[in-house]
Amino acid sequence: MLQSLLESPGKLELRRTPIPEPGPGELVVRVEIALTCGTDLKTYRRGHPLFPCPTAIGHEFSGIVARAGAGARFKEGDPVAVVPSAPCGKCPSCRRGVENLCDEIHGRTMAWGAFADYVRVPERVARQHVFARPSTLSPRDAAFLEPLSCVVNGVSRLDLVRADSAVVLGAGPIGLLFVALLKKKGVPRVIAVGKKKTRLDAARALGASETVDAEEIAERAAIVERVRSLTSGEGAAAVIECVGRAESWEDAVSMTRKGGEALFYGGCAAGTRVPIDARRVHYEALTLKGAFHFSPRDVREAFDLLRDGALPVGKLVSDELPLTQLHQAIERLEAGECLKLAIRPSPDPT
Repeated sequence: MLQSLLESPGKLELRRTPIPEPGPGELVVRVEIALTCGTDLKTYRRGHPLFPCPTAIGHEFSGIVARAGAGARFKEGDPVAVVPSAPCGKCPSCRRGVENLCDEIHGRTMAWGAFADYVRVPERVARQHVFARPSTLSPRDAAFLEPLSCVVNGVSRLDLVRADSAVVLGAGPIGLLFVALLKKKGVPRVIAVGKKKTRLDAARALGASETVDAEEIAERAAIVERVRSLTSGEGAAAVIECVGRAESWEDAVSMTRKGGEALFYGGCAAGTRVPIDARRVHYEALTLKGAFHFSPRDVREAFDLLRDGALPVGKLVSDELPLTQLHQAIERLEAGECLKLAIRPSPDPT
């Protein structure tokens, strides 16, 4: 089969490798569509702590079962939607009910390397996080299961009962999924803050009431003031940070109204420190919280949303390219020319 391998940061190669064999309970899925994401780009630039180079990359995908191990829940020929990881159910985090923070999610337990003709799905993932894909759900939309599961987890941590307004900082694919889901969940006013007209246009198409162009305004203080002016001078009930920079985390707090909450979804580099106005947190009763990954409950909800066509996720795909042009796809992502790209392996890889 053809498989992408990151030899070292910035050096991507396509190689011919053996098609994997499934172990007991495992699946080998022929990839129909794999989507690019920000994690792929970060991994390409600087590597990944869980996957030492050389490593396969790609983890948002859907496909058709090509081989099934003994006792697997699916059979050859079944179309499926997949997320790349699943909790162990035994570690301290899982026993506490925070399965999204499972201590046993790592390279050996994940379905990783979807920029390839085939990908092996470990038993734990095959048992918990593979879903039969109905004919009404396209392979492209089904490939959104992983990022949407993460966003479902983030939204589940918000107090939507009191959220009459929400601000999403960052108009990349994850930020746009937050916009769409918040609107679907009934938040009356969703404001998207981001760069590039195409992304802000997408935010409006996905339900944003207003958009704020961070390139046009440029000054951080002016962006904060603009958001506050759009929310009666108070700030928003909920602010979701999807950029992953210290200054953006700081701005998220500044945009949050009294009694409101800031959700930090964008991951900052290890060791990052963020100055927070402690007086505001205390006297204005702010709630600051993080969000990461997903639980089985989140994956189930995300799958149901995709199956029912509840979110127009296809608007986030800028183009489709063959696997042989993966390097060009990464270059387009680096240049900021697109949101997500759909990578399609050969229809007959054997």
